[in-house]
Amino acid sequence: MEDNRIVDLYWQRNESAINETATKYGKYLHSISFHILSNDEDAEECVNDTYNDAWQSMPPHRPSILSTFLGKITRRISIDLWRKHSADKRGGGEVALALDELDECVSGNSNVENEIERQELQQKFNAFLMGLPRLERQVFMCRYWYMDSVSDIAKQFDYSESKVKSMLYRTRNKLRTMLEKEGY
Repeated sequence: MEDNRIVDLYWQRNESAINETATKYGKYLHSISFHILSNDEDAEECVNDTYNDAWQSMPPHRPSILSTFLGKITRRISIDLWRKHSADKRGGGEVALALDELDECVSGNSNVENEIERQELQQKFNAFLMGLPRLERQVFMCRYWYMDSVSDIAKQFDYSESKVKSMLYRTRNKLRTMLEKEGY
């Protein structure tokens, strides 16, 4: 079923929207969550919570790209659950490593209340990503959006792990430099 029809079902409050979403995007959403949590039951719980959040969000939201909208919800829910699980036992895991790597570039300051500033930062970040060479952007997204391990990325792109680490390091430095120039 086409995404716009699925969104229409949500807007009509038709419960088949969830079934259609699960059929079309269930594996994709489970993959995102599993890469963060490394646990099938927790990933399934997060995917179900994604369906609930989508139901609560539409209306008023009408996502233009349903897969991105759902992926963002799944990622947020999964990271929240990962943080909850790891609150008492810090260390280890790909999510911790990936978030620590990005922490030096983008602060997690929750005091930023100005929505316009957040949108500006999002636009600058998106422009930064689009300015990267395709493979560099794909490696960066695999690591920091899908939370893939360095070894999985190396296998996927047929690179050595040291090459992937080096690419990610250089890309984070480019990101940090861009953000510092922009005053972030």
